[in-house]
Amino acid sequence: MHDVLAELKTIWNAGGTAGLATVVRAFRSAPRPPGAAMVVAPNGAVVGSVSGGCVEGAVYELATEVIQTGHPVLNRYGFSDDDAFAVGLTCGGTIDVFVEAISPATFPELGEVAADVADDRPVAIATVIEHPDPALVGRRVVVRPNEAIGTLGSARVDGAVVDDARGLLAADRSEVRSYGPQGQRRGEGMAVFVASHARQPRMLVFGAIDFAAAVAQQGSFLGYRVTVCDARPVFATAARFPTADEVVVDWPHQYLAAQITAGMVDSRTVVCVLTHDPKFDVPLLEVALRAPEMGYVGAMGSRRTHDERLDHLRRAGLTDAQLARLASPIGLDLGGRTPEETAVSIVAEIIARRWGGHGGSLTQTAGRIHHAHPTDSGLSVSLSRS
Repeated sequence: MHDVLAELKTIWNAGGTAGLATVVRAFRSAPRPPGAAMVVAPNGAVVGSVSGGCVEGAVYELATEVIQTGHPVLNRYGFSDDDAFAVGLTCGGTIDVFVEAISPATFPELGEVAADVADDRPVAIATVIEHPDPALVGRRVVVRPNEAIGTLGSARVDGAVVDDARGLLAADRSEVRSYGPQGQRRGEGMAVFVASHARQPRMLVFGAIDFAAAVAQQGSFLGYRVTVCDARPVFATAARFPTADEVVVDWPHQYLAAQITAGMVDSRTVVCVLTHDPKFDVPLLEVALRAPEMGYVGAMGSRRTHDERLDHLRRAGLTDAQLARLASPIGLDLGGRTPEETAVSIVAEIIARRWGGHGGSLTQTAGRIHHAHPTDSGLSVSLSRS
């Protein structure tokens, strides 16, 4: 819902009713993950996607029907070998799509949820998508770290679902959880989709150079909250980095240490060190590599610079295990030259490591295209450019 929240909120503000279609389960090579959404406005306009185009027409018809009836529907779309022209996913995957009518009457908390997302406050929405009692389908509870608003029918159900939703929110995961009709942990019959809207992941770019501007642009495009930091005020200006969310003038290692202390860095945080200057990047990398939680740590430079930097870090007392988090050369081997091409290679590596990809050409591989999320693996590499 995150991608279509602005349009959904506009309809909600006007007192209208929208059809919201959300992918709640995805199997095999499904094109969109759980949480992907499409909104059908009262005037028939469409925003978002649940399948990249394969079943959008059928979902659109279902959403317009749900707007009229007000009855939520859970539908499965998959590939049909019997009829290649039937509605389905040509990729061979399967998705479950939950379609509901959203209005001020059906979802009075939407305004507050939208404010949470806009202000980067974590919030989850737990919605009943299957239940033996049709009257309970579509009920939801809004879950925050310290409160829950709404009810799914009973205190027992609410307790189980809220606990699970908080766990998923902390892990930034959206998925379906199954329970018995009365909230039994090991039961079946009730399915609840938890849509998590965690704090926006951060990309910290150190070094106010032209490569940094290109990396910041790519990071913003991928949904990161981008900060550019440099100790030189003449270079660290908002005018030079228009796509960054903030530009900070500070010594890089001091800024990162303060952010870690303040709890503003987590396992999804990406750090790109582009300074090319040992007095900046060595102290900064020392701080970054000592931090237990860091999603991606990278440092630009030649292979010789990379080797010299490792020597400095060893003398600073970093262990082999900490240094093993470093890898070079920078990014994926795309053969790029320009700052923009280099930025693409950096974020391509970030994406590949996030999802467990290897960066090779799909024409040279077999098996599934989409990888499962390696939720239990870290992500930390040093970036070095020759």
